[in-house]
Amino acid sequence: MRTRSSRPALLALSLGYFALGTASLAVVGLSAPISRDLQVRPATVGTLVTVFAVVFALAAPAATILLGRMCRKRALLLGLGLLVLGGAGAAVAPDYPTLCAARVLAGLGAAVFGPAASAAGSAIVPAEQRTRALATVFAGMTAASVLGVPVASSAGDALGWRGMMLSVAALTAVAFVLVARLLPVVEPEPAPTARSFADTLRAPGAVPMLGTTFMIMTAQFTVYGVAGAYLTARFGAAQGTVALVLFGFGALGTLGNVLGSRVYARFGGVGTVSLALGCFAAGFAGLTGIPGSLLLALPPLAVWAFASGLFMAPQQARLVELLPERRGILLALNASGLYLGMSLGSLAGSALLPGLGARPLSALALLPLALATAAHLASARRNRPVHTIPQSPTLTHH
Repeated sequence: MRTRSSRPALLALSLGYFALGTASLAVVGLSAPISRDLQVRPATVGTLVTVFAVVFALAAPAATILLGRMCRKRALLLGLGLLVLGGAGAAVAPDYPTLCAARVLAGLGAAVFGPAASAAGSAIVPAEQRTRALATVFAGMTAASVLGVPVASSAGDALGWRGMMLSVAALTAVAFVLVARLLPVVEPEPAPTARSFADTLRAPGAVPMLGTTFMIMTAQFTVYGVAGAYLTARFGAAQGTVALVLFGFGALGTLGNVLGSRVYARFGGVGTVSLALGCFAAGFAGLTGIPGSLLLALPPLAVWAFASGLFMAPQQARLVELLPERRGILLALNASGLYLGMSLGSLAGSALLPGLGARPLSALALLPLALATAAHLASARRNRPVHTIPQSPTLTHH
């Protein structure tokens, strides 16, 4: 398929990923109004992120097995449909348990859509364009992970938290329509089994690569999971300033994502991920060492933000190159690791911030980052891509 005809489909998948990411993180920016309306503590509202992330992480591999024989386009539409229902259910939830149930439904939809979107994006373009295609698809998640919280917070003030939830559901419905109209039918690969998951994990370099994703997300969300409270406690940032900083963070993360394919083309997957790890380390070390001045915090925040966008598409491309015929399995496992890392990091940040204060958080983030670096080095030593000839997906237009 020619790139010109595939780009609209890639952008539709990217919008779906943006809706998914915003749905997962919007409650962080809406914790105050939700806690007031449903009469629960703000800290309790924070567990809604964990509920979504854990459901996603556990369901993504299972969905890949159970829906393995389904056309990828139908799987994508099923996932987006569940996300719409979960978002609408959250908007009308009368109490906290019902809201949790809606988050479970949305998490299931995300588990179906996320891995399938990356796999479909890599399948509808030639092999040499996979990194750029994955960067386009994952740009939606990159933008959502850094813009979802401030956007939700700002829009929530105007629309109320229920209105914001409904808006996210409506955005997901738009993505549903666009994917239905623009994405070609991508026939599924041979249906995976539990044994094929185990065989995939035994491929040289697979576990270290997946561990790299998990540890990087844990490191990031140890600080970013409590970004508002961290910026306020560490640098005295007011609420409006926090929103501006997070918007800037998102812009630089998006830039890193856009440039990721070019850096990949120049330095390769191992070199690009190594560069991102170095930027993460510089950012967290800088945040730890500087005094409590927000102006001085901007350079290390900018380096961190750029790395957050630079890392993911090349990492996914490395996984696809490792076992092209099992890209769906590897991307599902990678998505699980991503959300487990987000969940673990957020829980760690929430638990440690009140007792330790803000400054040690960025230093603590260096610990999982060191483990991520060790895993990456191990993957670089052990990764010998298996260039078996994948079955070419059958592409037809609806």
